[in-house]
This record gives sequence, structure tokens and C-alpha cells, in this order.
Amino acid sequence: MSRYVFRNTTIERFFPKGYRFSGYDDLSEIPADAEVYVWFYQVPIRLDHGILSAEIEHYSEKLQYAMTQIESEKTVIALTMERVYAVPFADDDHRLQTAIGDYNKSLYTLAEQYPNLKVIDFSDFTSRYPREQLIDWKYYFLSQMGLNPALHREFKAWFSRKEESIALIRKKCLVLDLDNTLWGGVLGEEGVEGIKIGGDYPGNAFQFFQEALLELSRSGVVLTICSKNDERDVMEVWEKNPFMVLKKHHFATYRINWTDKATNIREIADELNIGLDSIVFVDDSPAERELVRQMLPMVSVPDFPTPPYDIPVFFKQLADEYFKVYSVTDEDRKKTQHYRAKASREKELLKYTDYTDYLRNLGMALTIERANEFNIKRIAQLSQKTNQFNLTTRRYTDADIRRFTAAGWKVWSLSVSDKFGDNGITGCIMVNGSEIDTLLLSCRILGKGIEFAFLKTILSLLKEMGIRELSAKYIPTAKNSRVSGFYDKCGFECISSGEDGVKTYKLLLNDAKTTVEDYYRITIK
Repeated sequence: MSRYVFRNTTIERFFPKGYRFSGYDDLSEIPADAEVYVWFYQVPIRLDHGILSAEIEHYSEKLQYAMTQIESEKTVIALTMERVYAVPFADDDHRLQTAIGDYNKSLYTLAEQYPNLKVIDFSDFTSRYPREQLIDWKYYFLSQMGLNPALHREFKAWFSRKEESIALIRKKCLVLDLDNTLWGGVLGEEGVEGIKIGGDYPGNAFQFFQEALLELSRSGVVLTICSKNDERDVMEVWEKNPFMVLKKHHFATYRINWTDKATNIREIADELNIGLDSIVFVDDSPAERELVRQMLPMVSVPDFPTPPYDIPVFFKQLADEYFKVYSVTDEDRKKTQHYRAKASREKELLKYTDYTDYLRNLGMALTIERANEFNIKRIAQLSQKTNQFNLTTRRYTDADIRRFTAAGWKVWSLSVSDKFGDNGITGCIMVNGSEIDTLLLSCRILGKGIEFAFLKTILSLLKEMGIRELSAKYIPTAKNSRVSGFYDKCGFECISSGEDGVKTYKLLLNDAKTTVEDYYRITIK
């Protein structure tokens, strides 16, 4: 992917190979072939704060000009401005701080005007280092390098994580221990009233952790429990201890038993139908952490702090490294609710001997809607995160999808609900001309024939639009083997199958079977 950086200082070393760079503060040429643009303007080294403040004021005007020249379907990442070096000669001279604050505010204002502009807080990086470490004067005078080149590896890792955040890529599930993790002490020894939660230290530190985790869950991270304890004792804590912030209903599922934790985590992943690489495991015990690292290397296992007063620092690192995203969708906020509803559906299934009767009584409602500003971010998120039911596994950003729709692609989202709850937007299809580029569904809605009803409805729409023949591909990955024969089941003809496993299909729409069972209530918007 081609990337272009606007800059006002030497920063080439801080970006991987393949990036191109403007001249210093040069907007005379804005290449149209770049797919992503980075705006990296920082405070120049000037001693006259009046001149410097005026210069900074013009930077926001230049960014606004650049935004008018860049296609609206392409992503622009702008870093806020941070003061690395300044020498004020009077304590009441606030011109520079005001100019920097106004500039940063203008970035967020522009982001409201241009949805493809993503603003990244550069202080999130610079605050990790003493100010004197942020600049190396030798390299500044030799090559106008305004940031210490010794920090280039750390910056690359930080910026890469921010790009993932913009693409809405993060871990899905947090598996938590209980004793000395969500509360102080061992429940089996201390009892319901003896564990340390709330009140004085260290109970207040564990209460802080629970409050932080509750906010994390509200952003769409699924919380689960894996603890060696007596389940009855834990239920009693949830019911009777008034200082518990996290209650039973805050967790999508739990394993409270004496089975080894690697086995329990596998079961949690299977129950939620997520990959082990989507899980982060938090436990105070080094032995338990090492067991999971050895048995389940795909699971992320950070080190939990020994003194509880370090929990706030640990939580920030946890959120930043694994769970932070640029924006949170409505579906994210309801994720735990979705998984709990899934468990209710599975319990309901046990009442039926005929699966069709079960489907008929679910009251399934499917809403198919063209891509718009309200669902594009979620569609992009699905393309980034969906692996199992994903025919081509092509990853796209919201800017990509805006570009596709502007070019005439037909992009639809799928929302699904039933009597147990609303799953939200859980599927999408992208059709480029007469070719299906992307077809995917979230794993949590599979198993009820929704994928067939969705595709049949889309085929009917395409036929009404005058398309006579449709092509499609299945591109194999390590995780999507379950859909290798999906197009075959839908009546597509496989016209080629390569040694790499890629299969190419075609379908004459006049011959397509598009009748959908009457127990799906379908709305097209």
C-alpha cells in the first residue's frame, strides 16, 4: 500500500521502507497515487515565539488545503503537535502553548468535516519519555531531525499499533482470574467478607481495576472468567459482596472449576466461537501464565503486577496494547449482550426435536442495507476481523469502502435480530461490477441458514439491476476452510481450481434459486 508523509522536519528513519515524503513544509505536489497520507508537522525550533506561533497557525490552513486536494475515499492520518523544545523568556508568555492548542483543536475540527481524516494524539508517544530524551541535538544540527533517532523502533511499533486502531483491529476477549486479580486474597481461605475489595488499600486498587474493566467491556471487549475456585463461593460473592463492581451478568461466560486453565480457555474460545489469537489472559500467578503461554502460544499473556498499586499502570498498558481502537461501534458496545443471547438460543434449541421448528420459532429478522455513513465503519471492522466465514478475507478500511461505493461498487450490510436480541450488523457483501469481491458473516450468527438467505436475496437484487452473470472466488486461508464449498451449495459453477486452493466460480442469475424460507423476515433498505 502506497503511503505519503507530509512533514516539516527530517523523519524518514521513523517510517518503514516504502513511504514517500514531501519536502520540508512543501505542498507544491500532492501525489494522487498514494492510498494513505500521513500529516506529521511538529513545532519547529525557533526562539521567537511570536514568529513561531504565526507559523504554527498557518500549518492548520495548509492541512485544510491538503484535504481539499486528497480524494475523500483515502485515509489521512494527522498527528497532533507536541512541544519538544522551547525557551520562554517570561512565565506569562503563553503564545506558543496557545498556538499549539489551537492547532490541535483545528485537527479535530477538520476531522468532523472530513470523515477520512483520523487524528492521532502524539503525546501518547512523547509522554513516555523525558523531554530531554525526545531530541538529540547532534542529529538536529546535522540533518534537521526534530525527533531523537534512537526512538525510531519504538515509534514504528507505536505508529503501527495506531494504524491497527484506525482499522479497528484489536483483541476480542479478556479472560480473567479472580483471586488476587479481581480482588485481594484467596476466596476459599478468606471467605466472602474477607476478600479485599473496596475500602482501604489494597481493596481500593482492586476496585479500581474492576471499574476500569467495566468501562473496557462497555467499549466492546468481552469479559470472561477462568478461576480455580468453588463456583458456589463465587456466586455468593457476586450476590452478597456490596463492593463488587463486576457481577455475573457482566461476563459472557465463565469456567470456575479445578481444571487446568489452558483447557478452560480452549473451551471458552469454542463456546464464544472465537480464535485463541483473539484472547488476552490476565492472572496474578506466574505459574498459570507460563502454563498458558506454553500450551496456548496464540493467547496473549501480559504480566500482572505484584503490588496492587501498580494496577492503574498495568491497565493502561493492557488497553493500549490489546484493546484500543480509533472508534467504537454500536455493535461493539453490545458485544457481551450478543454472546449472552447466543447462549439463550442454544438453550432454546434443546427444547426442539425438529430443527426447522426451532428456526421458525426464533422470529429471525434480516435487514439488508446499502453502505452509508452510519454502517461503513462497521462494515470495515467486519472485513478486518472476520476470518471463518469469509470467502476472500480481503481487509478494507472505511476509506476503502467509501472509495468503492464512489466507484460504483454495490455494498450491502446485513443486520440480524430474533426474539432473544439484536445481533446488529453481522455480515456484508461487496460486488464490483459483476464479481463478488467480498462475502462474509460473523460467526455468531451462523448455523441458522442466514448465510444462504442473505446471498439469495442479494442475487435477486442483482438480477433486478440487470446483471445476468456473476463471478466469485474462494481464496483459502488457515481459518476459512469451512466455507470452501459454500458457493457450490448455492448453485455456482466452479470453472477453475488452482493448486493454491483458489476456486473461481460463475453463476447465470436466470438459473439461480433465490427463494428464501418464510421464517426469515427480510427488510431491504
